[in-house]
Amino acid sequence: MKKRILVLGINCLPELTGIGKYTGEMIQWLANDGHQVTMVTGFPYYPNWQVQQPYHGNFYKTEKLCNDNLTIHRCPLYVPKDPSGLKRLLHEANFFMSAGMMVFKLLFKKKQDLIFCIAPPFHLAILALMYRFIRGGKIVYHIQDLQIEAAKELNMLKHDWMFDALFGLENFILRKMNFVSTISEGMIARVGKKVKKKIMFFPNWVDTETFFPLPDRNALKLKWGYGEDHQIILYSGSIGEKQGLDALIRIAEQLQEKEKIKFVICGTGPFKQELIRMATEKNLKNLDFLPLQGFDVFNEFLNMADVHLVLQKANASDLVMPSKLTSILSVGGLALVTANAGTTLHDVIHAHDMGVVIAAEDENELARTIVFIAENDHDKYRVNARKYAEQFLDKRNILPKMLADVS
Repeated sequence: MKKRILVLGINCLPELTGIGKYTGEMIQWLANDGHQVTMVTGFPYYPNWQVQQPYHGNFYKTEKLCNDNLTIHRCPLYVPKDPSGLKRLLHEANFFMSAGMMVFKLLFKKKQDLIFCIAPPFHLAILALMYRFIRGGKIVYHIQDLQIEAAKELNMLKHDWMFDALFGLENFILRKMNFVSTISEGMIARVGKKVKKKIMFFPNWVDTETFFPLPDRNALKLKWGYGEDHQIILYSGSIGEKQGLDALIRIAEQLQEKEKIKFVICGTGPFKQELIRMATEKNLKNLDFLPLQGFDVFNEFLNMADVHLVLQKANASDLVMPSKLTSILSVGGLALVTANAGTTLHDVIHAHDMGVVIAAEDENELARTIVFIAENDHDKYRVNARKYAEQFLDKRNILPKMLADVS
C-alpha cells in the first residue's frame, strides 16, 4: 500500500556528501516507488557552508520532482561562513523556526501516514511531534549523528548545564518516538543506553550499480594529470577543522622525498583556505587541492585513487559513521581508516578484512602506514570491500527493508 510520507531534515539533495546525500536518495527512492513524499528542508549549503547556485535562501521555494510524487519545500536559513559552536546553534535554530512555519501550513493539507525526522538537528523532532499530535501518523526518528555527545566531546559549549538541558530534551524526544533508528552497531548501543526501546539498524547505503570497480586505475590517473606510476593518497569529503587535515600537511612535508606518493585533498569546507595557505607556505609539490568532483565523473575519480583516507578523531570514531566510506567500499577502494580498537568502525573493517585500520590521531603511524601501503600490494582488501558493499550496503536491499519495518 502506497503512503503519504513527510520527511523533515536540514540537508537534502542536491548535496553530494554527508547527510544530505542519503536523505536525498531516500526521498527519491520513496517517490519512485510510488509514495507521495513531502520534504521540508533548507537550501543546499553543505559542505562549503554557502548556499549553492542557483538557489537563494531568503524566501521559501517549492520544487516538484519524480513525476510530482516528490514535493520539496525549501525553507530559508542562516548559513554561517565560519560555523563555530554558537553560529551552528543559530543556524539550526533559524531553520527550526522557518521549517516550523512550513509544517504548520502542512497541518491543513492531506494527512501524512509516516513522518521521517532526520537528526541532526536533534530537536527537529519537536516539529514531528507537533504534527503527530494534531494530525496523527507514525514518526521514525533517524539518527545520523549523536549531535550532543559530539558537541560535548569537542567542547563546543562552555557550560555543563547547557548539555544537561539538551540531554533532557533529547530523552523526551526519544521516549515519544514510534521508531528510533541509527546507522551503526556502536551508535545503536549508545542510543540504547538513553531510552528503553528497540533501536533499529538503518545503515547508510550505496548504489552499487553507480559506484563500481573499474579495471585500469593507473590509466585513470592520466585524466587528472598524474603519472601512471604515481601513488595517489586521496582525502575526499568535507574540509573542516575537526577532520584534523592539518596532519596531512605535516605528513606531506615529511614524505617529500617519496616522489611517487601524491596527496590529494578534494572537496570544500571552511578550513580549506587555511590548509592551502599552510601547504603554500611549505611549498609542497606533492599535495594538490581539487574541488568537489561532479557526480558524472565521481566513480572514475574514486577508482583513480590508490589509498582512500578516512580520518576520524579519537573521541568521535564511534559517534559518527563516515558517509564517504560506503562509496569507497563500493568501488573496491583501499581504505586507510583511523579508528581506535573497540569502536564499530575499527571492528567492522577488521571483521571483514576490507581495509587498513590504525589508531586515531597518531601522525607518525599514519605516515608510516601510507608509505607501507604505497610500496606493497593490498588487492585482497579491495576485493573484500566490494563484496561487503554488495552484501550489506546495497540500497536496493536496505531501503525496502526499512520501509517494511516501519509500516
